[in-house]
Amino acid sequence: MTEQQQLFICSDSIGETADAVARATVRQFNSEQMRIKRYGHISQQGEIVQMLQEAAAAGGFVAYTFVQPELRETMKNEAQRLGVRTVDIMGPMLEAYSETYGHLPKRKPGLLHEMDADYFRRVDAIEFAVKYDDGKDNRGMLQAEVVLIGVSRTSKTPLSIYLAHKGIKSANLPIIPEIKLPPELFKIPSKRIIGLTMDANQILQIRLERLKAVGLPDGSQYATFRRIQEELDYAESIMKQLGCPVINVTNKAIEETAGIILDLVSFR
Repeated sequence: MTEQQQLFICSDSIGETADAVARATVRQFNSEQMRIKRYGHISQQGEIVQMLQEAAAAGGFVAYTFVQPELRETMKNEAQRLGVRTVDIMGPMLEAYSETYGHLPKRKPGLLHEMDADYFRRVDAIEFAVKYDDGKDNRGMLQAEVVLIGVSRTSKTPLSIYLAHKGIKSANLPIIPEIKLPPELFKIPSKRIIGLTMDANQILQIRLERLKAVGLPDGSQYATFRRIQEELDYAESIMKQLGCPVINVTNKAIEETAGIILDLVSFR
């Protein structure tokens, strides 16, 4: 095995689909040595040959998404000739759909990223999440499809952005014992509020790392176990008062927590 493993992404569009699958795979191996190199908008067979030669020289493998059958065929033939392992991410799905329902694919690259209504909804949701992040403007809670609440460092902001990429407008509010809760929080249905909690020890580690990152001393009350436990107890009492669902995000990936939220709330 080489010192640096290489995975090549190849697509006749921007390659985002293959890239997402590749990165999800790499995370399963905790591989810090893996380098992902992406080649997008490939339309010529010669480009495929050149990329495969590079992959062969590096001892890597290739994940690809082509909607044009001739490009997929070139990839298969050249990869076999050069001894490079490849993974066709989209081809089997296209064939299964076509054979099952008797429909031919459009064979147009990049349809996933066309500027349709879904695209503009996601853009609006991202702008909304940024505008109403961290309790900047509490009026946003009245318009939000989801309101995330929790103590500091419980992943409220990254969750808001992730949900926005799914087209969901979310606002988030930090729960701090010394700061009075805004009246807007009590004007929205509890089913639209999601409480986030986390193990106190994990929050402590996250906050200590945060202090280091901003150059502050470790002795800050913000990063003491006693203070964190006080905040968690207070937040728990507020969540019980609101009657909202609560998710323990300890050791959960953002995608996993977002999936739970989407299961809890029904969208139209």
